[in-house]
Amino acid sequence: MPMYTGGQVLDLETAVKDGILGGDGGGVICSDVTTPNLVKYDLKKMIEQLDSIEEVDVPAVFICPISLEPMQDPVTLCTGQTYERSNILRWFSLGHFTCPTTMQELWDDSVTPNSTLYHLIQTWFSQKYFIMKKRSEDVQGRCLELLETLKKVKGQTRVQTLKELRKTVATHESAKKTVVDNGGVSFISSLLGPFTSHSVGSEAITILVNLELNSDCIANLLQPNKISLMVDVLNDGSTETKINCVRLMETLFNGSKTVPSLSLLVGVLRLVKNRRHPPGILAGLRLLKIISSQQSLGNSIISIGGVQHLVEMLPQFNSECLELSLYVLEILSLIPEGALALKNCANTIPNLVKLLMKVSENSTRHVLSILWEVCKLSPGEFTVIAVNAGLAAKLLLVIQSGCSPVLKQRSAELLKFCSLNCKSTIFISKCKLTSTLH
Repeated sequence: MPMYTGGQVLDLETAVKDGILGGDGGGVICSDVTTPNLVKYDLKKMIEQLDSIEEVDVPAVFICPISLEPMQDPVTLCTGQTYERSNILRWFSLGHFTCPTTMQELWDDSVTPNSTLYHLIQTWFSQKYFIMKKRSEDVQGRCLELLETLKKVKGQTRVQTLKELRKTVATHESAKKTVVDNGGVSFISSLLGPFTSHSVGSEAITILVNLELNSDCIANLLQPNKISLMVDVLNDGSTETKINCVRLMETLFNGSKTVPSLSLLVGVLRLVKNRRHPPGILAGLRLLKIISSQQSLGNSIISIGGVQHLVEMLPQFNSECLELSLYVLEILSLIPEGALALKNCANTIPNLVKLLMKVSENSTRHVLSILWEVCKLSPGEFTVIAVNAGLAAKLLLVIQSGCSPVLKQRSAELLKFCSLNCKSTIFISKCKLTSTLH
């Protein structure tokens, strides 16, 4: 059955010639793709796989006006409009007897399969699917060649081979699977060691961070000599390499009892302080969150000035980075040395008070916990500073908000603590309360 669009009959030849399906027209829709073998591809499978692997600019005429998804079983109404069968039948089941696009009342509620459009859709997706499969097969073959080459070459040739493999893995999902399934992870991991050059180490790390690592690979990469190389790369590599290094360490250290060195912590903190590269800040904070969760490592972060650096950077962080940094600061505030470091930082209380009720409930919880630990160190001194910074008024907002009961109770307790350790005149004025309410 021909399909009508814009007053003209649309068939395969017309669609291609007039460029209705995209492209410059005047060509064959898919040359080899129109062979019987390719037409037999399952349409649903092709649509799902193409959508999961790459962005496909699907012609508008293939899209169902109801779901805005490619049609797999197109049917046409008496108005000439075409829809996915299941979508239009659902429309009718809801009691609608109009055309969803034109809102015309239907004089006939029967639907007619649009075989011409179905064939166009099937053929177009077969072409794209064939090209994708061919490209995938080519990529897989090239990956295997590169892995074999890496086993034979050294020096600059090895670096160049790793660079090509890195680019391939970064741009093709099938390449990642090929490397993993053919022992590539173990081999690339074996390239990391005490005598590995930074250029080889940087490329190997960038490849590994894009691959799925099983427990055996992680255990292998946690060997001291491999971690030592990663630390060297973290401190001396390019910004992109540092970020990849930290991302790889996040995977390795998550759930591990490995104790990072001070040199590693310094490198991570240096990355977090680099405001010109937001992805590095986020990657560094994610790793710090994992590291700080190990009680024995908190003092190491404190000893290199981690508390002060995080506090000073709070105003520059986005919401995601704030959540992570406040989590780390809360963990460190529970350590006596951490609480003291927070107390000695002049901007701790002003920066924290500004964040109450500003980011998320989780952030507010972290802030309240940190403020408690700091104020308890010197109630008379720090409650006055906190109240002058607007803490009391902010706590009242938390209590009156839709936050969880636990958070409200915590705020009420801190507010009471402030009122008991601050002159009543200051407390009332800063809370903006009347004497009656007080």
